[in-house]
Amino acid sequence: MASDLDFSPPEVPEPTFLENLLRYGLFLGAIFQLICVLAIIVPVPKSHEEAGPSEPRSAEVTRKPKAVALSASKRPKKEAKKKR
Repeated sequence: MASDLDFSPPEVPEPTFLENLLRYGLFLGAIFQLICVLAIIVPVPKSHEEAGPSEPRSAEVTRKPKAVALSASKRPKKEAKKKR
């Protein structure tokens, strides 16, 4: 009865090149996603050199959209046609 059972491991075919490429591509994609999530969660302190010049630029950037928004909301008044 023991001779009837076959306990040898099943034959598994070798993975092809495309299967290996897909597997390692998925691993790299997962690692990239983890790095992106960690970059969002973990704050990185800015150095003092970068903090100085970036503050005036951000102030200029915030001023420009406000000016554009104000000018867009104010429409020029229609001039009345002169009657002759």
